[in-house]
Amino acid sequence: MADANAGWVAGALAALEREKATGLLWVGGDGAFHVDRGAVTLAESRHTPGLGDLPDGPDRELAGLLAMFDAACLLLASRAEPAFTEGPPSGGPRRVTVATLVHEQRRRRALLDAAWPDGSVDVAPVVPVRRVRRQRVILTGLQAEILLNADDRRTPAQLARELGRTVFACLLAVRGLAAASLVRTGPPDGPGAPPVREEVPADWAPADHDLLVRLHAALVEFG
Repeated sequence: MADANAGWVAGALAALEREKATGLLWVGGDGAFHVDRGAVTLAESRHTPGLGDLPDGPDRELAGLLAMFDAACLLLASRAEPAFTEGPPSGGPRRVTVATLVHEQRRRRALLDAAWPDGSVDVAPVVPVRRVRRQRVILTGLQAEILLNADDRRTPAQLARELGRTVFACLLAVRGLAAASLVRTGPPDGPGAPPVREEVPADWAPADHDLLVRLHAALVEFG
């Protein structure tokens, strides 16, 4: 049975969107969404790098978008009960609908599960397998960076901050390493409970597909 708390954060954001509320939606001690008249203008998580932690690029707006969605997708997956505090608008001019955030979270989860179905590697320390059975292994640049910097203690999220990469990019890279038997994993039994499917109600503001296209371009450039 799905966790009864799953979807609480998205539901709370949707309610604020309908009410055109302004303030901060706190998600336990993990971070917060900045909301301005119902739209999300910023997401911050203590588990993800901020804009200042990502490498400098020619388009800082895209880098900021990437940092925002990196945090938002983790906060949406939280089981913590959200709490809203009214306040003045903050976070900048960017305005994102809840449906856009949920759409991107769903897309990222599908990519991760397709790479390796056991999500336990997302939160475990990255421990490289020292003896590789394959004669030839092809790594991406990020996968090579992760293996070189893994110290058997840091998780993918902690390595992301160290390497100046997004958490999602590191999670996807580590799941690929798990599929190639290059990092230590538990038994690959596949996902346990079926994933929660957030159905976007008809009364939510629609997803911003142009913004999602720009986000995908940012993932390629800065991921």
